[in-house]
Amino acid sequence: MDKLRVGILGTGRISDLHALAYLDDERAEIVAVCDRSLSLAQARGGYWGVADSRIFGDYHEMLALPDIDMVEILLPHHLHHRATLDAIAAGKHVSVQKPMALTVAQADEMVAAANAAGAVFKVYENFLFYPPVQRAKALIDNGEIGDPLTIRIKSNSGISPTEWDVPSAALAWRLNPEECGGGPLVFDDGHHKFALGWHFMGMAEEVHAWIGSTEIAPGEYLDAPAIVSWKFPGNRYGSLEAVYSPELVLDTRQYAQDDRIEITGTKGVIWVTRGHGKMLDAPPVVMYKDRQTRAFSDMPVGWEHSFINSTRQMIDAWHSGEAPQLTGEAGREVLRFALAAQESARLGRAVKL
Repeated sequence: MDKLRVGILGTGRISDLHALAYLDDERAEIVAVCDRSLSLAQARGGYWGVADSRIFGDYHEMLALPDIDMVEILLPHHLHHRATLDAIAAGKHVSVQKPMALTVAQADEMVAAANAAGAVFKVYENFLFYPPVQRAKALIDNGEIGDPLTIRIKSNSGISPTEWDVPSAALAWRLNPEECGGGPLVFDDGHHKFALGWHFMGMAEEVHAWIGSTEIAPGEYLDAPAIVSWKFPGNRYGSLEAVYSPELVLDTRQYAQDDRIEITGTKGVIWVTRGHGKMLDAPPVVMYKDRQTRAFSDMPVGWEHSFINSTRQMIDAWHSGEAPQLTGEAGREVLRFALAAQESARLGRAVKL
């Protein structure tokens, strides 16, 4: 069987999770690595078994390699558009980290380029592949709680003695709206939550957002607390609440954050009780219907499994000729969803999509 040969562009902290499935699947292989910090690329590439001659500081040199099938783009958001177009022009398939771009116009150009070239184009979204989310979706698709009526998502950020050490440069661009596209909680991490809303409820038709601001260091601000309300077709609604609590100590192995989801249907309710970390001493999925509560714990709950499953789906799709999840078109819809929240907060009123 031919392997999917992957070049990874951007070797920051998140690349460790992106690499897991490639390293553990005989159908794929990381064959090249690039980062503008050559020392960082060399460190990651060496750990992943990539030859020194295939580790680069200039991504154009990596794209010139004829034996790369797909490029995994893990750059700051404002660089996604140009790097994606360059990779497609070089004849590569592309998987780009969310959000795919800073504007819908950029997203349209990326989708058009991929379609014209016949390239596979995946917008990398891992939360849809988190095992508790997958279980909740399977229960809903099976009709267990009837038709979904509302979705509520709560995202808590705080501190943790076991959290990742995020380099200052990585934090700096996330706090710069011109490079991030918005704020780190509502736009950057919020993409996961908008994707969840889209995944469970479909595309919203109206968004109303209140996005606050919390100073975390002199001149540095988080976009929290924030509440985003969604109106879906068919008299259905949803909300995202993002909160930063500077003294909230969380149990996590990655970011100091945790998430919870509640989906109410016509005949039941499902809760996903965890995400990045573990705040609640509860089963990862709980369902109430017919005067009974059922708990589901027979699944992995580490956040890394969402990345493994997302990457594995891309490998499956490439070998089978099927579409990845998210496609460029779907990623554009989630981006449009997220940008509407930014616009609503600026305008101080609801925004129709």
